[in-house]
Amino acid sequence: MAETLTAFDRRQVAGLILAGGQGSRMQGCDKGLVLLRGEPLVAHVARRLAPQVGPLILSANRNAETYARYGRVVADDTDALGAWQGPLAGLAAGLAAAAPCEWLVVAPCDTPFLPADLARRLIAAAQAAGAPLAYALAGGQRHPACMALRASLLPALRDYLAAGERKVGLWQSRVGGVGAPFDNVPGAPGAFMNLNTPEELAAAERYASQ
Repeated sequence: MAETLTAFDRRQVAGLILAGGQGSRMQGCDKGLVLLRGEPLVAHVARRLAPQVGPLILSANRNAETYARYGRVVADDTDALGAWQGPLAGLAAGLAAAAPCEWLVVAPCDTPFLPADLARRLIAAAQAAGAPLAYALAGGQRHPACMALRASLLPALRDYLAAGERKVGLWQSRVGGVGAPFDNVPGAPGAFMNLNTPEELAAAERYASQ
């Protein structure tokens, strides 16, 4: 029997901000530290995610001292996977650090306008479907890096990575992930705005000033 929404307990939910990428489309900058309205992107994400979860974890492969201002920093396991292996490598590190929490709610460092009920909606969608994972759906698009998953998925993720696989959506489908709709959330059109380029950062500046 699926858990009910009343079973949501933020003390059993860790948060993970993915900030371990190379920022290749942002001219090699560490995206989480790029400024939006005078603050690093990671500060915007942390401010929205932290009230929804218990411990906050940051996946970062450089500038660890700076990221440590926002939570516990973990790096990819480069010995097992190699360097710069994508978001699932960061997710694996985050899942390992999330114990003893039952759930991990994940967001990338370049989504500064996340919904205030991201964790609750994602976990509720997973619980309602009896699924171990849920990812965000908004505006007709899947946002796979915004997800909630059970910490017990770590062995399955490690096996997937060890097999040389790196695609986020494929892994989510293999473990039975479901979509969680967010179109009725206030501010939904921009809630999952993803800033990969200087042009998208400029658009976010305009959006934030509205």
